[in-house]
Amino acid sequence: MSAKTEAVLADFKPPIGIRTPHIQSILGAWSLRGQIVRYRTRDFVKTASAEMIHCEAGVRLLAKVNNPAHSPQALVVLLHGWEGSADATYVVSAAHQLRALGCKTARLNFRDHGGTCALNEGLFHSCRIDEIVSAVSVIQQANPGLPLYLVGFSLGANFALRVAARANSAGIQLQKVLAVCPVLSPTRTMQALEQGMWIYRYYFLRRWRRSLLMKASVFPQLYQFGNLKRLPTLTATTDYFVKHYTEFENLNDYLNGYAITGDQLAGLDVESILIATADDPVIPIEDTQYLARTDALRVHVLQQGGHCGLLKDYFLNSWLDESIDSLLLT
Repeated sequence: MSAKTEAVLADFKPPIGIRTPHIQSILGAWSLRGQIVRYRTRDFVKTASAEMIHCEAGVRLLAKVNNPAHSPQALVVLLHGWEGSADATYVVSAAHQLRALGCKTARLNFRDHGGTCALNEGLFHSCRIDEIVSAVSVIQQANPGLPLYLVGFSLGANFALRVAARANSAGIQLQKVLAVCPVLSPTRTMQALEQGMWIYRYYFLRRWRRSLLMKASVFPQLYQFGNLKRLPTLTATTDYFVKHYTEFENLNDYLNGYAITGDQLAGLDVESILIATADDPVIPIEDTQYLARTDALRVHVLQQGGHCGLLKDYFLNSWLDESIDSLLLT
């Protein structure tokens, strides 16, 4: 592999009953696990403050912020995956653990995610990196003196690494990035979603259509999408919205616009840990070999874990939460 790749992490081996990639991926997002996490973190969630982040170009994003019991030792910004939110189970669970470790946490919603469709007229798309760079900068400026860390999941992990590659030019002082199962090559991920198990296509299409209809209800003068079921696949839906609602001429240009393979991370100089799983059903592990060579990036490959599952026992506890101190803060 091009980037520095550590040996497979032998300390993560889920029980045989929840070891397969689909079980890991599906249970990680299972509503029952969400209920368990919400119950365990109920005080954390209840005491979070919703803070509006005013970014460049008039963009507004919403963050959920928690302070630790005592003076914070660090600030961690967390980025969720596509069609997730700041309240996604995996984000809340990780942030709760980071707060217990003495960190102030800011769970940032992407545009149009987490019920924020009304904040900006333009639609979300995955090439809107400038507003996330701006948001991270604004959050850091509001918390001077705190070391800044960034954690991302799936598409959020892709954003996190792109932010890190732009950090110095944007005046952001980043200590370290943890990217969990990032989208590497969007074209290959699209292919994996279209050709793989149907449940992933169904999950993302259902949630995306719901978000788009919410956007249209807020801005009916701008968006009249019609019956979205006429676009039966993720590829067809993405192609339609790229051509009608972005500056990109075609689908390939758009997908390449947020790829982090090739030389996209060549200038990365912020220490970054990329967690990949060899059995990820939507992020082909082979794509890690196309990452630019840089001393700042270390790729850790786990044999199991699915896509952002990483469940270590039958109680659906997260290996990532247990390991986040050593992976991110040390």
